[in-house]
Amino acid sequence: MPTYQSSSVEAARKRVASMLADVRRDSGLFGHEVAARCHWNKSKVSRIENALTPPSDADIRAWCEACGAADQAADIVAASRTADSMYLEWKRLQRTGLRQLQESRIPLYERTRLLRGYASHVVPGLFQTPAYASALLAAIGRFHGTPDDTAGAVAARMARAHVLHDAGHRFTLVMEESVLRYQIGDAEAMAGQLGHLLSVMSLPAVSLGVIPFAARKRDMWTLEGFNIFDDQRVHVELLTAQVTLTAPGEVDMYVKAFGELREMAVYGSEARSLVAAAIEAALKSTCN
Repeated sequence: MPTYQSSSVEAARKRVASMLADVRRDSGLFGHEVAARCHWNKSKVSRIENALTPPSDADIRAWCEACGAADQAADIVAASRTADSMYLEWKRLQRTGLRQLQESRIPLYERTRLLRGYASHVVPGLFQTPAYASALLAAIGRFHGTPDDTAGAVAARMARAHVLHDAGHRFTLVMEESVLRYQIGDAEAMAGQLGHLLSVMSLPAVSLGVIPFAARKRDMWTLEGFNIFDDQRVHVELLTAQVTLTAPGEVDMYVKAFGELREMAVYGSEARSLVAAAIEAALKSTCN
């Protein structure tokens, strides 16, 4: 089970468990009888019904068949897959490489009218340069042991950035000042990335704030990076997985957190000064 606890994920898994429990009760069978018909250890039925063990598609079909309810299997499998999609391990998402993952996200960005995001570790993907993205995606691929398709993944990420110039889209992002200082790639790539940020900040559809190291009062602690898509869903990126949240209460919580983080950020000339200082530091490192 993942260590990240989301009520959306938990509720979805409990719904699947409840559906299977209802199928068993409607059949008049006890748990140990279902286990016997499926050739399972009897404890497996209890673990599934208590949402402790997520059932596989095959488990669901076997369960429904054992209970004389094979016609209900398809709906329960669909519900189970929905629950699984809320917590997707990177090893599943990246099993064919990074290019396909990058391409799969393009439609979501194209239909999103308001994207709000918070970056605590790396520059947001939409704002990345090819050199920065190449260094970052290569490191991700190496760490997770995915097929090496960095060039294709970078091309797909760059293609996604076309939404920055499309009418009807707004982008409000906040990043920690530390993002400007964490070197991804060599110093030249980092300086180029920071220079690109200055250009992005001038786009009419973009609002980019920086939370400075010197912020005197910090009412909101540093969080994992996240994106909010039109008040409908939130993507939270963990080391091991992407968590998708759709429950209104959880989405509202991230909207609230984003509001507080945004209040701590500086904008305009103050933000540009922080970026310029980071560029100067990056360029100095190339001379040493």
